[in-house]
Amino acid sequence: MFPMLRQILRTGIVSEPAPDADEALRSAAQRLSEAMLRRLGRALVIRHIDAGSCNACELEIHALSNPYYNLEALGIKFAASPRHADLLLVTGPVASNMEVALKRAYDATPEPKLVVAVGDCGCTGGIFGESYASRGRVSNVIPVDVAIPGCPPAPLRLMQGILAAIAPETAKDQETAAEGQ
Repeated sequence: MFPMLRQILRTGIVSEPAPDADEALRSAAQRLSEAMLRRLGRALVIRHIDAGSCNACELEIHALSNPYYNLEALGIKFAASPRHADLLLVTGPVASNMEVALKRAYDATPEPKLVVAVGDCGCTGGIFGESYASRGRVSNVIPVDVAIPGCPPAPLRLMQGILAAIAPETAKDQETAAEGQ
């Protein structure tokens, strides 16, 4: 045991230093929190609906709950019921079997409800398109407020898309600033 302790003391700490703070993430998080409080006056509740995706978008959505992005610290929570939700986050092309369920979830969501289509499949139907098994993009079934393209979109893009749904004027200012750079 003593040789091992000596080795530990000789070697010291070998982990790498913590990464620098990401200013883009910090500013997006701050704008999102301010817009949410301005529009709702409370926490934002999201109901995620997988309408037939390959689960790549779900992995990025789950990353929003990790300590790096930490949506819960901003006051954003995920709900199991659309009756408690303010925003529906829909991934994947809408499978024929999910069409009725998606419409029911939309109808059960109280006003003012927001819908965000996530990923190329949710925005355009992706490689699946429209067929006997797929209704295509989400907007073919329910009205969509914001579309977040990407296969899959990065968590920061998801945060920006949620911000665009909550505060469209803030998102337009952000796009204008990005174009000017």
